[in-house]
Amino acid sequence: MPDLSAIVKAYDIRGVVGEQLDADVARAVGAAFATLVERACVVVGHDMRDSSPTLAAAFAEGVTGQGVDVVSIGLASTDMLYFASGRLDMPGAMFTASHNPAKYNGIKLCRAGAAPIGQDSGLAEIRRLAETGVPGSGRPAGTRTERDMLADYAAYLRSLVDLSAIRPLKIVVDAGNGMGGYTVPTVFAGLPIEVVPMYFELDGNFPNHEANPLDPSNIVDLRRKVVEVGADAGLAFDGDADRCFVVDADGEPVSPSAVTALVAVRELAKEPGGTIIHNLITSRAVPEIVSEHGGKPVRTRVGHSFIKEEMARSGAIFGGEHSAHYYFRDFWRADTGMLAALHVLAALGEQDKSLAELTGRLNRYASSGEVNSTVHDQPDRMRAVRAAFSGREGVTFDELDGLTVDLGNGSWFNLRASNTEPLLRLNVEAPDEPTVASLRDEVLAIVRG
Repeated sequence: MPDLSAIVKAYDIRGVVGEQLDADVARAVGAAFATLVERACVVVGHDMRDSSPTLAAAFAEGVTGQGVDVVSIGLASTDMLYFASGRLDMPGAMFTASHNPAKYNGIKLCRAGAAPIGQDSGLAEIRRLAETGVPGSGRPAGTRTERDMLADYAAYLRSLVDLSAIRPLKIVVDAGNGMGGYTVPTVFAGLPIEVVPMYFELDGNFPNHEANPLDPSNIVDLRRKVVEVGADAGLAFDGDADRCFVVDADGEPVSPSAVTALVAVRELAKEPGGTIIHNLITSRAVPEIVSEHGGKPVRTRVGHSFIKEEMARSGAIFGGEHSAHYYFRDFWRADTGMLAALHVLAALGEQDKSLAELTGRLNRYASSGEVNSTVHDQPDRMRAVRAAFSGREGVTFDELDGLTVDLGNGSWFNLRASNTEPLLRLNVEAPDEPTVASLRDEVLAIVRG
């Protein structure tokens, strides 16, 4: 087996199909995973990419070759796989490359109960075993059975958010030809919500736009459609539908930080004094609002394995990230954009205000959004940025995740390397737009040389 260091990332496996990731690699990873988790059965799901069924089948062969059974749930969103792992109490594997282009695929792994697996909690060992070869277990081969989990997944989500008494809503949903086109019809069936579908046809070649709503260019169609049909809001899901982005009735994006604050307030109303997780790139408004509503905000690194581990440690009831990943204790601490979307629609439908009015009070600062720069010498560029800001009065630094620079006047920025691509990601927040633009341009001038 070749060196897998290029595709084993901080908290998943991801690479170019046929060059870095093929059936042999998937089979070896399956055998290694079965050895690591030491359970009698593993649940496996996959997205709509052309390569996903083949890779998932090869992975299952690796698992069953170690005498471990496989339950295949077939087509699934990533949060549906987490649901299956939690409900069935089995380790799980999801074949998806999320928002990456069609040539990529990957594997997201978890232990039973959707517990995370990252570099320090099993991925490094899986890589080692896959590269060196897993000895035979000496047990009879495991079996592979199929199970449909979609209806159970939808019913469970709807048990966590009461939408029975909301006013009728019209919602545009852009599935981006990803797994939202598979899950949304079942989740929303029977609710007082008229869904206007966009790009629900499953197509791993993404013919309409990339399934990455974090890029503003990929929600242009959604924003236009919401205004065109007079919808109350719009939702955009990424390729594996574990992230959800929201736009209001005017077609204006609602920041993931505002969604985090909105859902946090709702969860704190159910459990006063609870702990809320936010990663270090979410708006400073999030911990402020959590504290104002009697909650305890806890700041963490970016990434689902880090968030889930901190939620387990702290007993947090909810967590949110700037990238529109939302985590719920009652969903096995896993991330589910669909559940966050249901909370937003419940909050909207329980009263008569528009979504803009509802979320406007949660937006206290201006921000740049995530600005990416292709950089092959990330450590050098980050050192150059730190040097440029060192010595300035009131400036402080922390390196919990990348480099966060706080200018002491309500302005701050974070610069961090991507875990999957040769990119530096910049996020800037300040009291007003001109300050954001000035600080953003100053940092980018250093990063881009």
